[in-house]
Amino acid sequence: MMKKEDLTCFIKSEALRLGFDICGIAKADPISDRTIQAYNSWIEEEKHGTMQYLERNCEKRFNPTLLVEGCRSIISVAMNYAPAQSIEGIADYAQGMDYHIVVKERLYRLLQSMNNICTVQGRAFCDSAPVLERYWAVKAGIGYIGRNRQLIIPGKGSRFFLGELLVDIELCYDAPCGRDLCGSCHKCIDACPGNALSSNGFDARKCLSYLTIEHRDELPENIGEKMENCFYGCDRCQAVCPHNRFSTPNSTPELQPSKALLQMTKEKWNALTKEEYKVLFRHSAVERCKYEQLMRNIAAMHSQSKTGQD
Repeated sequence: MMKKEDLTCFIKSEALRLGFDICGIAKADPISDRTIQAYNSWIEEEKHGTMQYLERNCEKRFNPTLLVEGCRSIISVAMNYAPAQSIEGIADYAQGMDYHIVVKERLYRLLQSMNNICTVQGRAFCDSAPVLERYWAVKAGIGYIGRNRQLIIPGKGSRFFLGELLVDIELCYDAPCGRDLCGSCHKCIDACPGNALSSNGFDARKCLSYLTIEHRDELPENIGEKMENCFYGCDRCQAVCPHNRFSTPNSTPELQPSKALLQMTKEKWNALTKEEYKVLFRHSAVERCKYEQLMRNIAAMHSQSKTGQD
């Protein structure tokens, strides 16, 4: 049996080989009482909007051993998604293949590599189960949660997908990230078009990402003037973050935009058919926003643009 020190080094080296940018490991302890209290208060205040799935399975969310029996370690990884060129209209993270697929596929390959040298039981997650991803990334020493509520990796920024591998073996654990490098900066709060960010935290109901992706009903009145040129998601809190000056374009083949997406124009978006939508966003995170919602967003944005010209 390989020593846990050697196995830990192997896991981190293999994670980098598989395309992750950073890997840290945390002990699978129950979530802290302070975090549980903050999460429950956020839900009670209904700041999660209509995302009712965030209300469910909280017992699993707060105790990883209920997701993987005998779970002892949580391997946390981060993958850069910063684009070489931003496509107008679509948030940066959604311009390539669906990140759930890309990250989980690599995590299961990591688990397979581990099983080649020892017996390990585990499950891979990427924004697909009741897992507090940023919490575990902090515990694993990867970064800290910034004022924009994103995980910020010192020297790298916040444009990263997160993923976790919950396993039933003991490993060497990284020290939690104790640094908060936001200081007195509040550029993200100032830049937030819906005032979703504040010194009191985050209110999803005011967030353009929530409204254009998760919100199924009619959009609030005059939201088009806040959307500017983005009808799917919003990157402004990250665009102004000083830490993202360290961002470098990702080189993951699956995360590159398709030729068809690069060729989209304002006229093509306005005339997009349901059939074209299915082809354009097959295996894309944009599928989270149904065709009808996407066209609702585009109409709201252009309707405000026309009003401003009159």
